[in-house]
Amino acid sequence: MSRPNVRPDLAALIAAALGCPVAPDERIAVATSGGPDSLALLSLAAAAFAGRVTALTVDHRLRPAAAAEAARVAAECAARGLPQVTLVRDGADFASNIQARARAARYALMGDWCAAHGHSLLLTAHHADDQAETLLMRLNRASGSEGLAAIRSARLLRPGVMLVRPLLSVRKGELAAIAVADGWSVVDDPANRDPRHDRTQVRALLAVTPALDAAALAASAAHLAADAEALAWAADLAWAGRVRETDGRLMVDAGGLPAALVQRLLARAVETMAGRPARGSDIARLAARLGSGASGTLAGIVARPGTIWQLSVTRPPQNGGKKPQNAA
Repeated sequence: MSRPNVRPDLAALIAAALGCPVAPDERIAVATSGGPDSLALLSLAAAAFAGRVTALTVDHRLRPAAAAEAARVAAECAARGLPQVTLVRDGADFASNIQARARAARYALMGDWCAAHGHSLLLTAHHADDQAETLLMRLNRASGSEGLAAIRSARLLRPGVMLVRPLLSVRKGELAAIAVADGWSVVDDPANRDPRHDRTQVRALLAVTPALDAAALAASAAHLAADAEALAWAADLAWAGRVRETDGRLMVDAGGLPAALVQRLLARAVETMAGRPARGSDIARLAARLGSGASGTLAGIVARPGTIWQLSVTRPPQNGGKKPQNAA
């Protein structure tokens, strides 16, 4: 249930996400689309960190109304004495996967601006309802523990710039109440109601299914994130003790380890050699092949079974021989 009269302690929430308090001289940027969530976050940040906050608005040039919406955000910030910057994306329209590509462009623009202007924290207004939607979407995609941790509360966006999502335990209704109470003129993004998007469909499901408690789902994602962090710590120990490099190959001793740790070691080994990560489902299939005594290839890496698994960069066939069977 929403608590519209209770304002979140933003400084405490950011400290919890970072594992340390915000430094007294730290400068903060707030991703501000003009929606109720981001405007509420901007209000909270301006109150908690007076004189150190800049609102960043991104115009992707994907909708004709976007420029006017950004101008409205700028005018409202100016009326409140809040610094605001509109960042405009250049380049052609996105032909496919529009939401993901727009998100990547948005973070690139904001991250670059923060790095160039000495703002070490970038806050976004992702909330408990977003977290619940993300968890359900990833459950539906058979994600592993890393994916089910859903939206992380903090991650390094650029050297010197941390992306922080301090409101993951706060309901959307609470943020909307703050935006209304503070007199913001809210921007309505029609993309949030577009039924072509998976998230919109999941949002509609949550709205008509009272048995699915968004706050409880968000709390579960937080527990899963803590478990994923512990597993990552254990995987680092296992990597230090069970993986070695020999003549350009990685030797992985996976014997006796739980499946989750085996897959993490294998994923790290493949990424180390290939220079790019592989999908979790492909890693799981490769681990299964190796466990059954069969070789496999993935991302240009050949993996051979045995007491110690051996991973090496694939070579073109020398005499017409067959390539190793693909793990995927």
